[in-house]
Amino acid sequence: MEHVLIIGGGCTGGALAHDLTLRGFRVTLVEKGSLLSGTSGRHHGLLHSGARYALHDIETARECYRENQILRRLAPQAIEPNDGLFVALDDEDMGYHERFLESCRLAGIPVRELSSAQALVLEPALDRHIKGAVQVPDATMDAWRLPLHFFATAKANGASILPFNQVIGLMRSNGAVSAVKVNDLRTGKTRTISADMVVNAAGPWAGKVAALCGLEVPIRPGPGVMVSITGRFANMIINRLHPAGEGDILVAQRNQTIIGTTIWLADDPDEARVPPDQTERLLAMGARLIPALAHAPVRAVWSASRPLLRSRDMQSPMLTSRGFICIDHEQRDGVAGMFSLMGGKATTLRAMAQKAADLICRKTGCATACTTATAPLLPYRRIMQTADDWI
Repeated sequence: MEHVLIIGGGCTGGALAHDLTLRGFRVTLVEKGSLLSGTSGRHHGLLHSGARYALHDIETARECYRENQILRRLAPQAIEPNDGLFVALDDEDMGYHERFLESCRLAGIPVRELSSAQALVLEPALDRHIKGAVQVPDATMDAWRLPLHFFATAKANGASILPFNQVIGLMRSNGAVSAVKVNDLRTGKTRTISADMVVNAAGPWAGKVAALCGLEVPIRPGPGVMVSITGRFANMIINRLHPAGEGDILVAQRNQTIIGTTIWLADDPDEARVPPDQTERLLAMGARLIPALAHAPVRAVWSASRPLLRSRDMQSPMLTSRGFICIDHEQRDGVAGMFSLMGGKATTLRAMAQKAADLICRKTGCATACTTATAPLLPYRRIMQTADDWI
């Protein structure tokens, strides 16, 4: 049985561990902190319909809608199917209306046009002067509970999940990566874990992991700030109907409303901080959609780094593709046994895992097909039965 070691305990790592165990691989996953303590546990909880990307990245839009529908079936305990509204605030926004509708239809995303009066009946807290709205099948996901379904199922199927084990070295034998050196942050002890293949699924930290093996990957951290407001000011996800920008998403999450997000480019995801002006900027932008947010109590403010795929032109990081890639470092760099899975977003965690697992199967001659689109997931609470597994 081939042994695959996954570096990174976020959404993608958990989904990949699940996929590979179903295909008969022995799996070990290591994470330097608690599971989901990086980017995966800090996003705003939007299960994308794909509509946000329809105007500038139609392939990602199609992919998000497909995965949205799959995840609704697989993990209903972690998803609120509350739909979303794309709201036009002014004539400039309405200028995108027809193009937005056509792009959504090309991506296969169902849409429902609403007048301003119809939208205000559904969401009475919206600005009274909106010009119109489009309803789409967005949803709210629990940023922790949804991926914990995958971790719980992977563990039940034999995966070894090792939080608080930081990778400090990648070891080669005959030119191939054959082992990972980790430091157990709870005991201070180091050890070496042998593996037939290693998958770098460290999100915005993927560049640091690759560098341990003398490799470079096209990843650029894209930090952003989110603000949580006490109180639920909308039922649905509220988006502004314009090209994706800052502060134009309001996510209803239990009894809070999350305003997201800003973005800038960074060299190091560990240096992402909340700039002093970001909270007020987000409150002001959110209040354009729902005026009551301007004076609502702030519950929390935090930052998270997106794992953006580096491109030649990253002057507009909000419009950078949210697609994903899986690099076979033997093919690209002559370093066997090493793969890097990068980019994407929480909505596409299962599809990202399938792409990497398919590649590993081709390399190893495994003929087992992917079944993660239909295979039942265990309840997320199963991973919490032993606290040491994830905290």
